[in-house]
Amino acid sequence: MTIDRIVLAFAGTVILASLALSQLHHMNWLWLTAFVGANLLQSALTGFCPLARILKAAGARPGVAFE
Repeated sequence: MTIDRIVLAFAGTVILASLALSQLHHMNWLWLTAFVGANLLQSALTGFCPLARILKAAGARPGVAFE
């Protein structure tokens, strides 16, 4: 699995988990969804993604978007 796919899978998982937690526990979990969305937008505009850097340092195979 490439870094690109890992980043997208991680973001999707965190978003779905925070949506579920907001329904089961407290609405403040939606702030986590907002944070992930803002980070995705920021990485699309600047090309910098903290998770991609961590995965690259860990030895994950680079993809097309995050090199």
